[in-house]
Amino acid sequence: MEEKHLLRFLPLYGVLPIVCSVLFNLLVYSGNRVFTSGWKHYDLSLPIDDLIPFESWAIVFYIGAYLLWVVGFLFIAREEKALCYELFSGELLGKVLCLLFFLFLPTYMATRPDGFEAHSLFDRLTELVYALDPPDNLFPSIHCMESWLVLRASFRCRKLRHPVFWRVTFLLGAFAVFLSTLLVKQHVFLDVLGGVAVTEAGMFLARVLNAGRIYPALERLFRRNRSASRRR
Repeated sequence: MEEKHLLRFLPLYGVLPIVCSVLFNLLVYSGNRVFTSGWKHYDLSLPIDDLIPFESWAIVFYIGAYLLWVVGFLFIAREEKALCYELFSGELLGKVLCLLFFLFLPTYMATRPDGFEAHSLFDRLTELVYALDPPDNLFPSIHCMESWLVLRASFRCRKLRHPVFWRVTFLLGAFAVFLSTLLVKQHVFLDVLGGVAVTEAGMFLARVLNAGRIYPALERLFRRNRSASRRR
């Protein structure tokens, strides 16, 4: 029997992992600040970071990362259920590792050029990002983690049309995002490496632990709660 689709191209089983990913991202990135805002934060910058110039035009790629992730997540959600669940559970485990670093190794951006004069649209966009995104929760970079994840996942997705095109697109997109995080001074070099490392660790743990089981368990829980509500 053919799977029901929420949209023509998105199976219903792909919806829950996407929702969980978005909600958990909010918890990881913002929730930890309840505890860490008054804690000592560390500067992980290296001499190489002093050599990297500030370039506000790179904010286009930093913001464009969200589009890259949306496309990548939709491709993952369209895969066979088992692979979809495995890849999204790897993404969740990667974010768990990010949360542990945010809690036990809180970092900050020491060289962020706050207060610069905005002369262009790129400058104004950068100012807006600075205002919305405090210079902490840096290591590992979630921007780099998500971008590397959709790239890695694309090599396992079997339903991609024109797979070479999309894999090259995700490759170029990932490295453009990596570079943008450094050029707009949102991250330092070690944050980029950390983002890649937690992605690889999360995907490895998902395979070893069969972590994709969490989504069927959540589905059963939701169904039981819905049935209980209807009987009342």
